[in-house]
Amino acid sequence: MAIKADPNLMKELEEFGLKDAKKCFHCGNCTAVCPLSTSDTPFPRKLVKYAQMGLKEKILSSPEPWLCYYCGDCSDRCPRGADPGETMMVMRRYLTSQYDWTGFAKRFYTSETFEIIAVAIVGILIGLALWLFHASNPDMEHAALNSVWPKEAIEIGDLIMAAILTFFLLTNTWRCVKFIMGDLLNKIPLEIYFSQAKELIIHFITQKRFGQCTDRMQWIVHLLIMTGYSTAFLLVAVFLAGGIKVIGLAWEPIAFQRDVIYPFFHPMRIFGYYATFAILYGATYALIGRIRKSKAPYKNSHGTDWMFLILLILTTLTGILIHFSRLLDLPMTTYVLYVIHLMFAIPMLVLEVPFSKWAHLAYRPVVYYLTKVKEKYYEQQRELG
Repeated sequence: MAIKADPNLMKELEEFGLKDAKKCFHCGNCTAVCPLSTSDTPFPRKLVKYAQMGLKEKILSSPEPWLCYYCGDCSDRCPRGADPGETMMVMRRYLTSQYDWTGFAKRFYTSETFEIIAVAIVGILIGLALWLFHASNPDMEHAALNSVWPKEAIEIGDLIMAAILTFFLLTNTWRCVKFIMGDLLNKIPLEIYFSQAKELIIHFITQKRFGQCTDRMQWIVHLLIMTGYSTAFLLVAVFLAGGIKVIGLAWEPIAFQRDVIYPFFHPMRIFGYYATFAILYGATYALIGRIRKSKAPYKNSHGTDWMFLILLILTTLTGILIHFSRLLDLPMTTYVLYVIHLMFAIPMLVLEVPFSKWAHLAYRPVVYYLTKVKEKYYEQQRELG
């Protein structure tokens, strides 16, 4: 099959933040200093060359952008100032837009105005919906969220939102799988996919390859944000809103428990405190780093990076304020804060998770898993002669 060059690829990548890749003269220093680059998956130099040559199809099928964690060593040591680490970040933005069949991801990455307007519209609609459909006689003596918005309606809304998120994220991830695997997708036996499944689980939970980078602090920050967010999401969307409990041999939904104040050492509360600390520490560290431009990964922040961190911090801070207003039993304060909280949280969930920065948490471990599947398949082929 002939390889076609796209003469407009560099210009297209510039829309996603590409700046200095033209400076690269392929000395290979970036690949040499990268602790994660291997002979089978060399980067960043290879991807920079693909961009310069207009090899779009090669980029679409390359796992390397997702194997890079942007520690910044390559950018710090580039003799030409070509910033190869940022080029890899641009590749991830570009690939996210290619995986997304709706076109929203491309609009977010190429237009800050569009992203801001989209987030604002969703937030305002949520605020209006909560205001229009609140109970006519809420409890004004005690903070009781269920007296303002019926728990059944909120549970249904949560389940609908979870279904929408899952649909978009899984369909986009499936497109990612098809791009990476190509013709091998249906050739590789299912037992090989199953045999490497542990790699998907381990790397989703720990992102342990990031720990091999020189700057381990970046790994810690990334891990805190990821585990903190995942913990918070599970607590709210699964255990509180859509969870289930076993009663004999039957399954029964758990009632929405927003008005329950758990004891201090209750597991739900401990996990909630961990999620709060992890998100605030990790997101604040990353936000301050971007303001100060303290290291290579923070020197060329994209608009989606800022939006992701700002929404995450605002969602967490309003959640903290709700927690204290409930403890102090301040009804009106709790209700108003809850509306504001959802105006930040829901746009983050329905826009950022499937179409923007959060989608990387799915693509990265999936692509690493697929590289291990390929390795296992080729190993078996060599053994068979």
